[in-house]
Parts: sequence; C-alpha cells; structure tokens
Amino acid sequence: MKYFIKVMKALSDPNRVKIVKLLQQKMMCVCELQAALRISQPNVSKHLKILEESGLVEFQKDGLWVNYSLADGNLSPYVASLLGNLKQWLNHDPEVADLIKKAPFINREEICNP
Repeated sequence: MKYFIKVMKALSDPNRVKIVKLLQQKMMCVCELQAALRISQPNVSKHLKILEESGLVEFQKDGLWVNYSLADGNLSPYVASLLGNLKQWLNHDPEVADLIKKAPFINREEICNP
C-alpha cells in the first residue's frame, strides 16, 4: 500500500499532472517544462524529483541535456494503470488542452542555454 500512496501523492499536485501530460507529448528538459508551465526552475526540478521517485518519470543524460520522459510502467501496476488512464483523462481541460497544443512548438534551442 505504501507504494500506491506514493504514486497517488505524486499526482496530487496540478503542476505534476501537467508535467505528465506534457511528457505524453514528447521528451523534455527542465527549461522546456519551465517555459511551458511558467514556473521557476527549482519548482520544476522539485516536481520532477517527486515524479521520478514515484516511478512515473525517468530521465537520461545526453551531453549537457537531461531529458525527462514518462516511465514505461513495467515496475509498478499502479504506474502503468495511471499513465495509461491519464492518456485519455483531462485532454479537454482548458489548461491541459492549451499545454498539449503548445508542446510541439516548445524548442529547447530557442529557450535554453546549456
């Protein structure tokens, strides 16, 4: 039950849900998420750490870039189920719909200085 609660708590914050919805669209770095959500870099990093610790998000380094993506859900049935359901949930919410529409046009080379 402890792991289930950890996953649910990770999704209890609107910004973390928005991060998951953005990462459904494409792999992103912190500065791209920061630009999309219009919140500070430390806040984005804090949210990503919580999502990572719950098993919802993973990262890989690529030179100076740290790319975040959704986990595959293989390690937890809770993560797999929630990520699967979140693909359909909230897409018509005005804030989420706006983020989904903007995601393809967020370009790290234009906003980030590695």
